[in-house]
Amino acid sequence: MIAGLLLAAGGGRRLGGRPKALLPYRGRPLVENAVRVLREAGCGPVHVVLGASAAEVRERADLAGCVVVDNPDWAEGMGSSLRVGLASLAGTGAGAALVSLVDQPGIGPAAVARVRAAYRSPASLVAAAYDGERGHPVLFGADRWADITATATGDQGARVHLKNHADELILVECGDVAAAFDIDTPPDLARLG
Repeated sequence: MIAGLLLAAGGGRRLGGRPKALLPYRGRPLVENAVRVLREAGCGPVHVVLGASAAEVRERADLAGCVVVDNPDWAEGMGSSLRVGLASLAGTGAGAALVSLVDQPGIGPAAVARVRAAYRSPASLVAAAYDGERGHPVLFGADRWADITATATGDQGARVHLKNHADELILVECGDVAAAFDIDTPPDLARLG
């Protein structure tokens, strides 16, 4: 079982404080698209980490069937959301967590499914690549969760773990099926079209 772990806690600081999870995308909140992508790629269960405007996201987005977890320390950065999300998966029996970010709508089910298919064991460490450069989503086998939790701080997320284990990382090229852009600033909003 490969769980989907969606990090959707950001407050959209560079977007004037608009929570990314609620940005409109194809008529619905962006968080719904990200959940759909994980499900269509075969991930389950899907855990969603909320932070900024969590109550409003719960009210406006359809997250039925997801395990929704609040990160009270979301303002500390992605590392805190990753820690909260991995903790929520403890005891689920998942062999890995496939971690995706809410603000990357150009990454669809085809790319996520490729990364998921590279899972081999609870020690797996897999990342999508775009023209050979590591990107998202990233798959962390369950054996790695404790170390990632211990080193995930600020906006670094799992970068320390990935750097320390670079020789074990499997890169899966996804540039032919996905576009790895982020929605970070007002000009990026045009990409939500």
